[in-house]
Amino acid sequence: MGSGGGWWWNESGGGGSKNSGVASNKSGNSSNEGCVLSSAFAFFLFSFVVLGSIGTLYARFVLTPDVRTGITTTVGCQEDNEGSWAVGIYYGDSPFSLKPIEDMNIWKDKTAAWPVANPVVTCASVSNAGFPSNFVADPFLYVQGNILYLFYETKNSITMQGDIGVARSIDKGATWQQLGIALDEDWHLSYPYIFEYKGNIYMMPEGSAKGDLRLYRAIDFPLKWTLEKVIMKRPLVDSFMIPHEGKYWLFGSDHSGIGTKKNGQLEIWYSNSPLGPWRSHKKNPIYNTDKSMGARNGGRPFVYKGSLYRVGQDCGETYGHRTRVFKVTVLTTSEFKEVEVSLEIGKSDKGRNAWNGARGHHIDAQQLSSGEWIAVLDGDRVPSGDAFRRYILGSASVFAVAALVMLVGMLLGAVKCLVPLSWCPHNIGKRSDTILAWEKPNLSSKLRLLCSRLNRASSVLRARIKPSTCTGVFILVLAVIAAMMLMCTGVKYLYGGSGAEEPYLLDGHYSQFTLLTMTYDARLWNLKMYIKHYSRCSSVREIVVVWNKGTPPLSSDFDSAVPVRIRVEKQNSLNNRFKVDPSIKTRAVLELDDDIMMTCDDIERGFRVWREHPDRIVGFYPRLVSGSRLRYRGEKHAREHNGYNMILTGAAFMDSRVAFERYWSKEAEAGRAMVDHFFNCEDVLMNYLYANASMTTNVVEYVRPAWAIDTSKFSGVAISRNTQAHYGVRSKCLGKFAEMYGSISDRKTQFSRRKDGWDV
Repeated sequence: MGSGGGWWWNESGGGGSKNSGVASNKSGNSSNEGCVLSSAFAFFLFSFVVLGSIGTLYARFVLTPDVRTGITTTVGCQEDNEGSWAVGIYYGDSPFSLKPIEDMNIWKDKTAAWPVANPVVTCASVSNAGFPSNFVADPFLYVQGNILYLFYETKNSITMQGDIGVARSIDKGATWQQLGIALDEDWHLSYPYIFEYKGNIYMMPEGSAKGDLRLYRAIDFPLKWTLEKVIMKRPLVDSFMIPHEGKYWLFGSDHSGIGTKKNGQLEIWYSNSPLGPWRSHKKNPIYNTDKSMGARNGGRPFVYKGSLYRVGQDCGETYGHRTRVFKVTVLTTSEFKEVEVSLEIGKSDKGRNAWNGARGHHIDAQQLSSGEWIAVLDGDRVPSGDAFRRYILGSASVFAVAALVMLVGMLLGAVKCLVPLSWCPHNIGKRSDTILAWEKPNLSSKLRLLCSRLNRASSVLRARIKPSTCTGVFILVLAVIAAMMLMCTGVKYLYGGSGAEEPYLLDGHYSQFTLLTMTYDARLWNLKMYIKHYSRCSSVREIVVVWNKGTPPLSSDFDSAVPVRIRVEKQNSLNNRFKVDPSIKTRAVLELDDDIMMTCDDIERGFRVWREHPDRIVGFYPRLVSGSRLRYRGEKHAREHNGYNMILTGAAFMDSRVAFERYWSKEAEAGRAMVDHFFNCEDVLMNYLYANASMTTNVVEYVRPAWAIDTSKFSGVAISRNTQAHYGVRSKCLGKFAEMYGSISDRKTQFSRRKDGWDV
């Protein structure tokens, strides 16, 4: 009845012929719907398989694995929407000249840290000690002679609540022993402000969730505390107290009041004793301003050259974005004034690859008995709420992919209706829009009208955009490309973690290495791209460029997050790569050709393996030298024989002091002459020298990179363009070096020995 659009809905009753017709129509509709759904299902299944495969490949070769943990337990270091806070240590002659521990060149052989690098306390170090933690923040020091105690907030990975942890150091903060949980209440604790008064040690942590401010006294320092007094029945956050000009002053923020600006409020109280009673300052609230102004406290106040300084938090861009320091010029019961001063603590340009690249909201700086200043700071590589933001963006990307798949399906005719007939109210059949509009408006009729219009969208769309035309093909291709890109984006946000390529923890510590490359003027464009990329890797401390030929560039010519040093050589020699360089401050050196590009994560994995085996050459390109007639062959030969005994030093970690001195020893003089003669084989020589000096079988270690690109192939400036001739020269070197330094054929190391699978 009627040829209009829309769908009928069948009624009971009526004549037999009508019922028969309805039954026939119903059967036809069911058959047609089944066919339509079958076609659509096949299209969606195909799309899911293709896009899922693209997402899987993207995750496999592009995404960085979550290495934030570095822990041996199954609990701890969970991704947390509050962040991934950690604690670092700094030193200086004053609180205004603080430098990170890595700049002090503190070496700890027992911890495989050469030198020790920040952060020194992380969720991993706490979790590995048996106290599962998602992050550590708000550090406060208590100095007891030559022993340092560090109190900090640790977010329990099981209860998801803040507790107060404590660690001890007997080497001025280079290494920390985790002692345990000092204070655990039924509510969230943080900001463990600790001080001494009349021979007792007190702690005043934030416990605003309880609705008051409490003072605890140590009864068995540092792990046992008892409640001394409820100082104030107000939910103060980040509070401290300090003696000044005969009185005790309490600074804190109360965000519970009506009209209070969160993170922008500050109040002051005063008393004759830390135990109270406390009186409100006449100017309270001292601040109720924008959250970026530093009103909320950000650590312990300090006195320097007779002046009092307060640390505040700038929470403008994100919570805990940075700290600001203020010099207190007037502090009386009726007046308070302070002016901001500069506190130069260099911020890394490595972004999320730096442990404090996104934010830092706490400083505790104190002067030691030696006169030196020491400070503990917290930092985070991601902004507040990053996990939730990534979830929203990832979910939005997935929904956008679904919409694009639907669009492509409609254009191709695979999807003929957006809403299956059985989903609409009652059993809907064809019906004219006139009748639908005439019916009494109700929820059911409105849903039928919506179904009708949605299901006509496919035919309308195909009528306007014909897939057989150039425009139609262009839109189809564009939609497919957009779907693939959005799928990768969704996978990145949902499964890619924070996006940081973090360093790998070893024995509770991080360290740094020097990146060294050798190049000349024709490869300058390669070098600029190389430095920009690798300078952002977490553990790179400095980049040394060995300049062999041409006019050298300036260090300022490069976009680098670390210092770049240009070492100009008088002679163009491959031996310059391994020249002894007293200016190198790290034990580890990564020799990496300027035409090799790989992920920072691969570099960090290689560094982790080298720290396990600092007496070996650890690299990314394995070779196998075997047989009575030595021939140089590629990685394929090593794979076929399941083993290697050489690592190319164009991408390898080594001990700078041992390796370079070994290479420039008198015993290696003849080998260096051959390198100059052939202008080749310097890496082969280094492998023979290592093998000759070692009594063990394994002198090399392989780490498989996720991917590596040879950028010289795009520029036409590759040093070894003729592979066959290049291999021929190297085969000659193998024979000569074997005569000079002995064979390495019996030193085969098999692939896939490591439990972590990094050498497959």
